[in-house]
Amino acid sequence: MPDKPWIFRTYAGHSTAAASNALYRKNLSKGQTGLSVAFDLPTQTGYDSDHPLAKGEVGKVGVPICHIGDMRTLFDGIPLGAMNTSMTINATAAWLLALYVALADEQGAPRAELQGTTQNDIIKEYLSRGTYVFPPAPSMRLTKDVILFTTKEMPKWNPMNVCSYHLQEAGATPVQELAFALATAIGVLDAVKASGQCADEEFGDVVGRISFFVNAGLRFITEVCKMRAFTEL
Repeated sequence: MPDKPWIFRTYAGHSTAAASNALYRKNLSKGQTGLSVAFDLPTQTGYDSDHPLAKGEVGKVGVPICHIGDMRTLFDGIPLGAMNTSMTINATAAWLLALYVALADEQGAPRAELQGTTQNDIIKEYLSRGTYVFPPAPSMRLTKDVILFTTKEMPKWNPMNVCSYHLQEAGATPVQELAFALATAIGVLDAVKASGQCADEEFGDVVGRISFFVNAGLRFITEVCKMRAFTEL
C-alpha cells in the first residue's frame, strides 16, 4: 500500500464564514488534503464583528468567527473527523478550539480522532505581534489548560505551535529566534509539569505534540546552520 502524501493546505480565510467555506471546498475538490484557517484580527483579539473596535477590520486578514453558528458555516459539508485542520489562533485559541470540538461533537466525530494544530503561542504574540488579550501569566495558564485538555481528550491534536517566525520578523537575529523559541517551549512544558495534572507517563506525549514554526530569512548559510543547530537542540 503506497504511503499517503504529505498534507497539502493553503493558509486561507477571508470576508465571511460562507465565502471561506466555499474557498475551502473548492481547494479540497482540487486535491488539497488539509485546511489552514486564517482568522481576522477581531477574532484574534477577542472581539465580535459588531464591536465598535472591530470596525474596519472584519474579514480583512482572515475569517471572522464570533460563535458556533459561524463555525458551522465555516465547515459546512466538511467532515471534521476526516480532516486535518491548522488554526492560526493564539490569544483566543481555547475558545476557537472549543467551538471546533463542539462542532465535531455535533457531526458525530470522535474527539480522539480529531487531527490538527492550534498555534496557541501567546508568548510570541506578547513579544512580537501585540495581539495578546491577557498578561503573560494568565495566558500561559490558558495555553497549559489547552495542552492538558487535548492530551486527555484529543491525543492526535497538536495543542501548540511554538512560533519563532514572527520574532525574526520583529527584529530578532536567527540565534535570538531559536533562543526565544526553545525558551518558550521549555517554559510551557515546565508549566504543564508544575500543574501536577499530567502523569509522568503522559509527559512524553505532551512533548511529542509540541510543533514549531521557524522563519527562514535571506541569510542562506546562517539559516541552514540555524536549522541544523535547532534540530540538534
